[in-house]
Amino acid sequence: MAALYVGFGCRRGCPAAVLETLLHLALANNGLTLAALRGIASIDLKAQEPGLRQLAEQLGLPLTLYSAQQLQPFLPLLSHRSEMAFNTTGCWGVAESAALALAASEGQRSPILTITRQVLGDATLALASNG
Repeated sequence: MAALYVGFGCRRGCPAAVLETLLHLALANNGLTLAALRGIASIDLKAQEPGLRQLAEQLGLPLTLYSAQQLQPFLPLLSHRSEMAFNTTGCWGVAESAALALAASEGQRSPILTITRQVLGDATLALASNG
């Protein structure tokens, strides 16, 4: 089973339950399991988001945060570019970029998006692996 890395984007105050529901839906719809997850990532602007921190704690996974500058190199790999996300964060796609950055930091191969941007309420999610 390939290791998976989940990236989240969310609006301020997004509850852990929404993030968790989005994660479970994405995994179930793609025949994947929680056991494959190795970490959660987002942009550093979300460092104080209780929902992200709570979900990471519930799942027993590390939460890794990246600056917009650290996420920029992954722009060519994004399936979706959001002008709103860029205007707010300086990053064209938080969930996909964060997932790709975390996969890249954990592997020897180039990261790929396993699940492209998914949306539920105030949250976005993407999953990446290292090839």
